[in-house]
Amino acid sequence: MPLLPRRFQRLKTVLDSRMADLTLLLEEVEKPHNISAILRSCDAVGVLEVHSVNKGDRTPTFNSTAQGSQKWVAIHNHVTINKAASSLKSAGFQLLGTSLEKDSRDYREFNFCKPTAFILGAEKWGLSKEAKSLMDESLYIPMSGMVQSLNVSVAAAILLFEALRQREEAGIIPKNGEGLSKRSYQDRLFEWAYPEVANWCKKENKSYPRINEYGEITEDLPRKPKMRY
Repeated sequence: MPLLPRRFQRLKTVLDSRMADLTLLLEEVEKPHNISAILRSCDAVGVLEVHSVNKGDRTPTFNSTAQGSQKWVAIHNHVTINKAASSLKSAGFQLLGTSLEKDSRDYREFNFCKPTAFILGAEKWGLSKEAKSLMDESLYIPMSGMVQSLNVSVAAAILLFEALRQREEAGIIPKNGEGLSKRSYQDRLFEWAYPEVANWCKKENKSYPRINEYGEITEDLPRKPKMRY
């Protein structure tokens, strides 16, 4: 079934405000409910993608809490926390981890307007010693109750929306796709519009076909991928 023009415009409108320079690095966060809630918050804020290091190289799973957010926020899986952190640092991100260390600072004291990756740890144990050693700085969310930590998905939401607030105040929220590179924007738009064809292209090691301003594929495709849209 061809993509409806109004659906294509909706995809573009959402993608226009996506931010590639705000992300999360999840270390062994396993519960489907938490991962789903985290992705839902990422989608709401405008985060383009999330990074994850999974226990035993497991694949993250989701539940209804995600409300389909996993289709709009990609997860990049990494083998180790060291490789994940190195990749983000080389891309210019500051790595800020949630931890109750002596030198931890109130999260509201930080500048989240520059490229930022929040590192969040496993539900029960928090961040590993290795993850803490890779952080640029440690932050905490002030609490006045008996419990010292928040659910990981709640902590993620608080940090992301504070970053959004700061960026809105600074007037740097993208509105016309400037939060992504041109190539990244075009690729993500095609993947959102034609996920089945995109998967076929990846398997066949082919470039994505071009689409016009109405969201129509303008190149001829073999019969098999044609049946995918």
